[in-house]
Amino acid sequence: MAHVLVIGGGVAGLAAALLAARRGHTVELFERDTRAPGTALDRDFFGWRRPAVPQAAQPHALLGAARKVLVAELPDVHAEMLRLGARERHELDWFDVRPPARPGDEDLIMLQARRIVLESALATALRSEPGAVVRYGEPVSGLTAVSGSAATALSGAGAGGGAGGGTGPGIRVTGVTTAAGAYEGDLVVDAGGRRGGVERWLAAAGCRPGTVERHRTGLAYFCRWYRLPAGMEDGPRRPWTVTGGGFAGCAVFPADNATFAVTLFVHTEDPTRSALREPVVFEAAARSFPPGEAWLGLGATPLSGVLATAGLDNRWSALADDRGPVVSGLVPIGDALTHTNPTLGQGTSLALWAAHRVARTAHQAPGSDRFAAEYHDWAVRTVKPWFDFQVVADAAIGDRFATRGPPPRTAPGGAPRLGWARGGRGGV
Repeated sequence: MAHVLVIGGGVAGLAAALLAARRGHTVELFERDTRAPGTALDRDFFGWRRPAVPQAAQPHALLGAARKVLVAELPDVHAEMLRLGARERHELDWFDVRPPARPGDEDLIMLQARRIVLESALATALRSEPGAVVRYGEPVSGLTAVSGSAATALSGAGAGGGAGGGTGPGIRVTGVTTAAGAYEGDLVVDAGGRRGGVERWLAAAGCRPGTVERHRTGLAYFCRWYRLPAGMEDGPRRPWTVTGGGFAGCAVFPADNATFAVTLFVHTEDPTRSALREPVVFEAAARSFPPGEAWLGLGATPLSGVLATAGLDNRWSALADDRGPVVSGLVPIGDALTHTNPTLGQGTSLALWAAHRVARTAHQAPGSDRFAAEYHDWAVRTVKPWFDFQVVADAAIGDRFATRGPPPRTAPGGAPRLGWARGGRGGV
């Protein structure tokens, strides 16, 4: 069995650590935040400031692919999510007339929950694993590695050259460093997200760069959370139908414990988008779309202000180039491997797939060049097609919003006019 070091305690990191521990590996997880997800869901979701996880308070979708991993590999986590209030919905329930049954339909069940519900369930399970140690408040500051027979410390401060010189895989990562010291392991898993620092540490040490593919989406998101009236457990039958017009789109995401989020997405170049930060403007805009009107008409109670996020590009980051892996002993998962814009809700599924792959193969010489090459090949075959599909889908949405152009900034009579106002009620 292997000793696995995990950088980052988000969904991907928690899942990787738990799945590896359940396979008999020993695990150490390093998380910069000093607190762990708890079961006080509203307190943690709305009151926990998490600058390193800007998407934490945005809606998440656990599609059938994510649920399948949980049910098969982590049934206690799945059960805990349901206990905490997550709800399940079959995706064929969207149809007025259900299509004829086909093999695989049983996997088309999604979990409706806020991100904190999954994080809480994973953290609870991980705490009970005797082979796992979680080090909250101890961020990784660098890597240790060997090149030939020489041990090298890789960090962003003062490191340079010397650890392989960019030839072949050259560098084999053997551990991590923190302010408390150095930790050695058989495999380091980068679950530190898009800005975790690993690429910088490797570059500073002379490792040749991997392959990065990045596509800007040109989309900005505005969401607000609500709770259904007392005694009402669900809203309209078609819960998160997405509709849109020429300048904006709208989606509703039901979650746990009668909560739901209404989301508007517009082009980042729409000069009127900042007005959507105002709750009154946001709700007026949301009600101009069928899903927003249907859910907000139920008399729900607002639970948050309007939460905005932008710059959510599609990014593929592989620690390999056309010559093969650039480093061994280190593999990326979650957003460190691929970050996909949330319009299709596939990020959690891709993160769980990668975490599962690492856990079930970590005993196969994880520090070897062969392990690095096989993991990269798996990621290209299994994860990259979903990234490519996301890029195509987002380009179509962004191009439609951008090429139609923003509307006039004032309406007849001098009243402000927003980019969403001409979206109408047409479907996508």
